[in-house]
Parts: sequence; C-alpha cells; structure tokens
Amino acid sequence: MDLLDSILNSMDAPPATNEQQKTLIKKQREMVERLQNKQKEELLRFRKYVEERMGRFAKDDRTYIEFQPLDKVHRSVIHEIAENGGFIAMSFGREEEDRHSVVYKKEHPPSEDEVAARRNGEGWNKEIAKEYSERRKERLAQEQSLINKEANSEAGTSRAHGSSSSTDPTSIEVKPTTNYKAKYAHLIGESAALQAARKTETNQSYGFVPSKNKKDMRSIEQTLADIQAKKRLKLQQQQQEHNLNMAASLDVNPDAEER
Repeated sequence: MDLLDSILNSMDAPPATNEQQKTLIKKQREMVERLQNKQKEELLRFRKYVEERMGRFAKDDRTYIEFQPLDKVHRSVIHEIAENGGFIAMSFGREEEDRHSVVYKKEHPPSEDEVAARRNGEGWNKEIAKEYSERRKERLAQEQSLINKEANSEAGTSRAHGSSSSTDPTSIEVKPTTNYKAKYAHLIGESAALQAARKTETNQSYGFVPSKNKKDMRSIEQTLADIQAKKRLKLQQQQQEHNLNMAASLDVNPDAEER
C-alpha cells in the first residue's frame, strides 16, 4: 500500500477546466443542437411536400411519379409515406450520383422491361418500351428455336437407339434363374424390405430444432414490413453516427465557431 500511495501521490492531477474552455464546449453543444433542429425541420418540410404530392397523385390518372435524386434519409421518407399510402416505391440509379425514387400505383406496377430499363439508367418512355418489347420477342424466339433443336436432336438419338437395340443381341433382357432373397432369407428375412419401407418416415427434426419451426410463416406483407422497419432503423443509426461525427469534428476544431 505504501508503494501504491507513493505512485498515486506522484501523479499529476488532471488539468482543471477554465471558464473559457467551458464556454467553448457549451457553444459547440449549442451548435450541434441547432444543426440537429435544422435537419429535423427540413425533414418535416420535405415530408409535408411528399405527402401533398402523393395526395395529388392518388387523385389523378398518372401511373407513377418520379422524384429528384436524393440521399438515403430523404428516400426513406418517400418509401415510408408510399407504403402507408398503399403505393409501390422503388429506387433506381447509382448511390450519391443519380439514385432517385419512383412511386407507382398498386394497380399499375412496373413491368419487367421498365425495371430493367431504369436499372440500366435508360429511363422509361414509349420509345424505350417498344425497344425492350422487341428485344424480349427476339430473345423468346431464340430460346424457342434452341428448345426445338434440342427436342429434334433428342428424338433423332432415341430413334437411333431404338433401331440399334432391335438388332443388337446384347440388348436382350436377362432374367436370373434363382431368387437371391430366398438364398439370404436367414439373414434379412422374407419380408424385411417391405416392413422397412412401411416404417420409413421423413425426418421431422434437424439438429435440436424441429424443421417446421425453421420455416418462415410470415406473409409477404409482413415480410416487406419487417424489411422496411430494418431499413428505417439502419438509416436512423446512420443519422446518429453522422451527428456524432460532426460533433467530434467540432471538438477537434474548437476555433470553428470563432471563425
């Protein structure tokens, strides 16, 4: 204990915080709070704008509406409002460049050609729809021709095998003269195989958990809702990390407020 006391007594006490440092820390906290409040107000205004726009969209005869390229937080607001309003929201484009959201009415979902075109960055209009339709018809025609060729080749092969088997003496079926079951009846029994087949059942458990408990019993709507909830939670965590990083940068540069 004497050695420990001597070590502790020899250590320097932590530097005391003077009034100037306390004032600087207070200003930094106030700056972070103002920034957070500003972001909240901006998101509230954006949410109101999206709700009004989707309200007009629900009443007119348009099948979809597009939004300008936005970041993840604003796109999550669009997806949330679209889900609550009974619409289909999808995002296309590259992140931090031109990724934007498109909202569809449920009675007019996007086709496979439209989704492919938007993912390729080509947009969607009548000319592009016609071009993709022609491409799909050509692709289907090529696939059908390949299927026909394979069917014809298989038919020719089967005919060739049929003609050769009719003349080939080695293709004659050979039947055994003795019954092997009777020979080994003293080992396997006469009805062992039949009883084993009757008793065979599917394995209902893998490991320590029954297989029925491993099946996903959720509906499609519930699965989509869970996915959206996970996305919202991830975006909230990213927003919190962003705010913490901003606060840390302000601590590193204490003269930012003075400038």
